[in-house]
Formats: sequence, structure tokens, C-alpha cells
Amino acid sequence: MYSSYHENSFSIKETRGTCNACKQCSPLGACVVFLGIENTLPMLHGSQGCATYIRRYLISHFREPVDIASSNFSEETTIFGGEKNFNTSLDNIIIQYHPKIIAVASTCLSETIGEDIKRFIYEYKNLHKKNKKLPEIIFTSTPSYKGTHYSGFHEAVYSVVESLANEGGNCDNHINLFSNFISPEDIRHLKEIVADFGIRAMIFPDYSDTLDGALWDTYQRIPPGGTSINDLKNSALASSSIELGYVLNLDVNSSRLKTNFLSQSAGEYLKTKFGINLYRIGLPVGIRETDIFFQLLSSISLAKSVPEKYEKQRGRLIDLYIDGHKYVFGKRVIIYGEEDLVVSLASFVVEVGMKPLLCVTGGESGKFKNILQCVLSNSFSNEIIIKQGATFEQMENIIINSEIQPDLMIGNSKGYYIARKLKIPLIRVGFPIHDRIGAYHNKLLCYEGTISLFEQIVNALLEKKQHNSSMGYKYM
Repeated sequence: MYSSYHENSFSIKETRGTCNACKQCSPLGACVVFLGIENTLPMLHGSQGCATYIRRYLISHFREPVDIASSNFSEETTIFGGEKNFNTSLDNIIIQYHPKIIAVASTCLSETIGEDIKRFIYEYKNLHKKNKKLPEIIFTSTPSYKGTHYSGFHEAVYSVVESLANEGGNCDNHINLFSNFISPEDIRHLKEIVADFGIRAMIFPDYSDTLDGALWDTYQRIPPGGTSINDLKNSALASSSIELGYVLNLDVNSSRLKTNFLSQSAGEYLKTKFGINLYRIGLPVGIRETDIFFQLLSSISLAKSVPEKYEKQRGRLIDLYIDGHKYVFGKRVIIYGEEDLVVSLASFVVEVGMKPLLCVTGGESGKFKNILQCVLSNSFSNEIIIKQGATFEQMENIIINSEIQPDLMIGNSKGYYIARKLKIPLIRVGFPIHDRIGAYHNKLLCYEGTISLFEQIVNALLEKKQHNSSMGYKYM
């Protein structure tokens, strides 16, 4: 049975500080996007510690070298402003890295003291306007005290498209595919799928090589790969855009929503500014959501049928559901992570007969519950505990005080200590995954990704049952 607990009926002592939040900071998400652009170097306008923290998180998850520049604030800079540091940083980046784009993100400190970074960029470009090799400089506002790594990710996607998209050139009948915060392996999988449908697509961001490359003979300061700058410019010429995810845009408290920006996502911007058709669907996890994605691709590819290889994958997934149904039916699950990820996982969970007890996110979009309810439709229950803007301490308190008894947790590695206390399996999905290798190879999307996820879940449940058995049997 579900617990009768609801968020509004549970009192958690409020404090000014946040302990172990179920999120990371906004500039981190922006840096992931920047690293998915060809020949681009991210730069943070703030203290050196911000860049160090983000590099540490990304390197630990992706197991790749990551360079992130910093304007290196000091006490003096904080008082008198950081324009001099900003300009010096740009000079050093250009001399040492020779990037085509320098992508700048703000931090807590620069936002708090009111740095006018757009003016800095304008004046720097004016000062060096005779330099024909001056790189493009893009800015994204990502104060760390607002939003999450997820909102920072999508703010960066928006800012890059707004800065680069233009109507110059000829329409080449391609589509824009905004792929969300997914693994490099899933990006490669999406490339394969759209190619099999005969569709030309700009996939953005594309860090499938930059954050999961082959072994180098010599160190490369900016890894090869990424969405090409030309493709980003031509995004304004696409026949349509597809956005994977329902939440996408910034938190409701974002400063950008108080300005006169045309839209809240890259796809909406292109639709409003250039009249490009926009399709928004969920992350394709499970049969239902993947069917929607493949049907959309079929319609975009002029009614081309779904390639036979994917029909076979779908059939194998259904067969796998049948094989494993008796092991998962009725199992109670806790799901946490980025908002769109939790929604897609919840949809998959109910599809296979499991029960989501608790859905938790650090996001604060204000749309989480409504979207979850819409996607789950008739499978949604008011007994599901939903918590946004959450910390892991709050999540643990909810579990203890509501006396729910989960069988499984699905989420990133930051929730491991809770799973350990509860003595239940943790299926590691999302970001960050620091206590396992291969997170960058995790395939989650579409039929093949769902096959992998379902097998992980069934095997984790079987392993727990086998481990707890006094007989130690070897046959299920």
C-alpha cells in the first residue's frame, strides 16, 4: 500500500542553509553545454574555486580531462569589480587555446556584485575589432544561488542558439534536435536513430566525443568534436525542432523570466523568431515514450516507416518485459534527479507494473507535479509523494516519517548513503555518478536503452533476494 503522507502534511524544519541538495550549481550545467560545441572553451566569471569544483565533478563523472577558465576573483576584485580580470582572462584564453568560441558563464560572486558582463564583452570586442581572428564570445547568466545544474544547462542551450542562429544561407531541410542532459552514449544513439530514418539533424549539445573521446597520443587543450558552429548558425533554417523533455526551461524564479526575452527554451525562441515548427516530447524511456518519439520521426521523414531494426528492438523489449514481469510487479520505487529524468523514469516504472512511492527533484520549476501527473495519466496516484527543491536530508526524513518501505532506488550516486541505510539496491542513473565507472556509456534512451535499464533493475532485485536467502540458490 502507498503511504497516506503528502508533502503539505509533513513539516521539515526550515533553515537558511541547504545541506546536500539534490542538485548541483547552474554554471556546471552551462559548462556541459559549452563543452558540446566545436572548438569552444568555457570560462567562469568568478572565483577560481568555482571552476575547480565544476572540473572536479565533471572529471569524476566523465573520466575525461576538462579545462574551464576562470577570471579568478580575489578580495580586491570583489570590491572594485572584475572587468580587468575578465579582459585578462580573455587575452590568456585566446593566446593559449585559440578557440573559435569563448563561452562565459556567471557565478554567485559576479552576479551578487552586479557585474555587467554583456557590457564587458561589448567593450572587449570594440577594443579588438581590428582582430579578424577574434573568437565569438557568448554569455550565459547562471548565478549559482538560483536554479540547478539542469536549469543552467537549458539556459546555456538557449543563450547559444540565441547568439548564433541566423537566417543567412539556404534552407537544407534538416531538423534541430535538442537532446537534453543525457549521456554521451545516448547522444551517439540518437545520431544513429535519426540517420536510420534518413533525417539530417543538428544535435545540440553534442559532447559525445568531447566528454567521451578516444585515447590521445598527445594532449589536446580543446578536445575534437561537438556541434559545429555552422550547424548552430543554420539552426534558424531548420524545417522543425524537437526538444526532448517537458520541463527544460529555467526555474520560475529565474531572472530571465523577468526580462523581455522572446521565449524560455531554444526551440521556442526559434519558433518565435524564425517560425520553425516545434515538437516537444518526453525523454524516450520505455515503450510508450519511445513510440511517441519514433512516430514523430516517421512523420518528419515524410511518412517513412520505422526501420525494421527498431521494430525488432521493440519486440525484444516486450519479450524482456514478459520474462521479467514476475520479478518487478508491485515493487516500490524511489526516483530522484533532474525533473525531466524523474518524469521519464516514473513513466517507465508504471509501464512495467512497479509503484513509484516517492519522486524527488532538486529543481524548482513549479511544473514538476503537473507534468508528472499529465505523463502518468490514469496511472498517477495522489498517494505518490512528490517533492521538488529537495535535499537528500529532506528525502531521508520523508522516508523515515512516512514509513514507506521501498524495494529500490533509481537516481544518481549522491543518494547511495540512503540506499545503504535502507539496505536496498540503487540503480545509478543521471548525474553525477562518482562511485562507478562507465556513466558516460550508460544507454538509457529508446528501446535499447530501456532494455539495459530493465535488465539492471531485475538483476539488482534478484541479487538482493539471492544475497538475503539462507539457501544461496543459483537458479531463479
